Amino acid sequence: MKTLVIGLDAACERVLDPLLESGVLSNLASLVEEGASGPLESQIPPWTPSAWPSLYTGVNPGKHGVFDFLAFEGYDWDVINATHVRFPAIWEVLSERGLRSVVVNVPVTHPPGGIDGAVIPGYTAPEEPACHPEGILEEVREAIGEYRVYPPHGSDVGSEEAIANYRDLIASRGAAFRYLCREFDPEFGFVEFQSTDTVFHELAGDSRGVEAVYRAVDREVGSILGACEPASVFIVSDHGMGPYEDYEFRVNEFLRREGYLEAVAGREGGMPSWGTIHERAQRDSSGAGAALKRALSRAALAGARVGLTSQRAHGLLDRVGLAEPVARVVPTDLIRAATEQVDFAASRAYMRSRTELGVRINLAGREPDGVVASEDYESVRADLIEALSAVSTPDGDPVFETVAPREEVFSGPHLEDAVDVVTVPHDYEQFLSARLLGEPFGEPEEPWNHKREGIIAAVGKGVDSSADLSGAHLFDVAPTVLASLGVPHDERSDGRVLPVIEGVGTERYDGVEGHRRRTDSQAVEDRLSQLGYLE
Repeated sequence: MKTLVIGLDAACERVLDPLLESGVLSNLASLVEEGASGPLESQIPPWTPSAWPSLYTGVNPGKHGVFDFLAFEGYDWDVINATHVRFPAIWEVLSERGLRSVVVNVPVTHPPGGIDGAVIPGYTAPEEPACHPEGILEEVREAIGEYRVYPPHGSDVGSEEAIANYRDLIASRGAAFRYLCREFDPEFGFVEFQSTDTVFHELAGDSRGVEAVYRAVDREVGSILGACEPASVFIVSDHGMGPYEDYEFRVNEFLRREGYLEAVAGREGGMPSWGTIHERAQRDSSGAGAALKRALSRAALAGARVGLTSQRAHGLLDRVGLAEPVARVVPTDLIRAATEQVDFAASRAYMRSRTELGVRINLAGREPDGVVASEDYESVRADLIEALSAVSTPDGDPVFETVAPREEVFSGPHLEDAVDVVTVPHDYEQFLSARLLGEPFGEPEEPWNHKREGIIAAVGKGVDSSADLSGAHLFDVAPTVLASLGVPHDERSDGRVLPVIEGVGTERYDGVEGHRRRTDSQAVEDRLSQLGYLE
C-alpha cells in the first residue's frame, strides 16, 4: 500500500494528548511522534455529514453539495447519502488513474459508485448497506464474522454494554479492512473509526469509555500497519470534541419572539419534525401495541390543538417535581406527537436543522409557500444578521462569533442549498437548537459536542516529518493525499498540498453524474435522532 488514511472521528488534541502522554496508545503515539502533526481546522459546519465529504473531496459544501444530515427539497427532507455529494472523492480520482482503493466505514459513501477496488460504507448508510463490489459484505462477514454499521444498542444502554459494543464494532472495522486489503491489494486505503465520536454523545465523555474506545482503535491501527505496510500514513479527523458548559440557544424560539416565525401544534406541517416521522412509522405498523400507540398519539394531538403541547405539559409537571419520572414512562412518540413545531410555510425565517448552523429565509419563488418577496430578501437578511449578532447569553456573553451571509462562507454551484444566514457559535460554547421550548435559553442538551479544531498527522516515505502544519485545514487533506500518490488534485479545490509532501500540480476532473437518490430509512433517522443530531 502506498498511502493509508486513518480517520478518527472527532479526534483532537484535547482528547488525544492525555491518552498519548499516559502511554496507552503506543501505535498512534509512534505515528504522531515520528511524523509531522498538528491541529486541523474543520469547516463550517463542523459536523460529520458535511465535513467528511469536504475532507475527501477537498472542496467546501457549496461545491460538493452537502451541508447537513438532511437534504431539503422545498419543505420536504431526507437524510443525505453519497448521491448528494457532487464532487469526485479521492478514490474516484484514483480509479480514473488506474489506482485501486479500499474504503471502509467512511461516512456518506452509501450507495458507493463503481471504482477499482472495494467500498463498505459508513455513517448515514443503512445497517444492511449496498457495497462495492456487489456481494462483498457477505464475503467479509463469512471471513471475519459479524459486521455492523452501527452499534446494536439503544439509548437506554448501560456503559458496560455500550463499551463492549464499541470494541466489537472497532475490531470489525480493522478486520474488514485487512481482509479487503489482502483480497484487492490496493495502492490506497481509507478506514474510519466512528466510535471515537459516538462515545461522547452516548456516554457524555465518560473518561473510562473514551479510553476504552481509543485503546481498541490503537490495537486495530497496529494490526493494520503490520498487515498493510503502507509507505505513508495520514491520521485525520473531521472536527474536534469538547464540553459545552454555557447555554443552549433555541434559535427558532428567538425568531418567534422577533416576529419572524410562526408555530403549529397538533397537526403535521412543521418540519423537520421527528415526531412527524415517528407518526408515519406508527401508521405503517400493525398489531395491538401499534394500535395503542396510535390512540395515544391521537390523544396527544388533540391536546396540542387546544394548547396543551408537550412543552407546556413538561413545564407544569416540572413545577411539582414530576417531569422526569413521567418522561421515563410516557412513550417518546406520544411526547413528539404533541410537540409544538415550526410552521415553516407561515414563517419568514427559521432554523431547519440545528447542525446546518444557520437560518433559512422563506423566499417567494424559491420555497413552495414563500412569503418574503425577492425585492425584500436583502433587507430581511440584513435585519436578521443584525438581530442575531446582538444576542447575548443571560451572563452577557455573545452567543455568536460570526453571523454572516452565506456567500461569505460558501461558494460554488450548490450555494442555493445553503442557509441564507450562517450562525457560528462563539468558540462553540453555545449549543444551538431548533426546538421550540418556550424560552430562548436553557441548559445544553448534550454536555459534550463538536468543536472546530481536529487533528492531522503524517509520517512515512516522502513525508517531511519536520514540516510546519500550522494553518492546516480540512480542505487540504484531499490534495495532500493525492500528492502522496503522485496524482494532481482538482484545480477547483479549496485546499492546498500541505508542506509534508511535494505537490504535483492540478488538473480538472469530471463532475459526478447520476441522480440523487432518497435514503428514506427509518432506522438511519432513528439512529441520528438517538445521537441528538435530529431533534
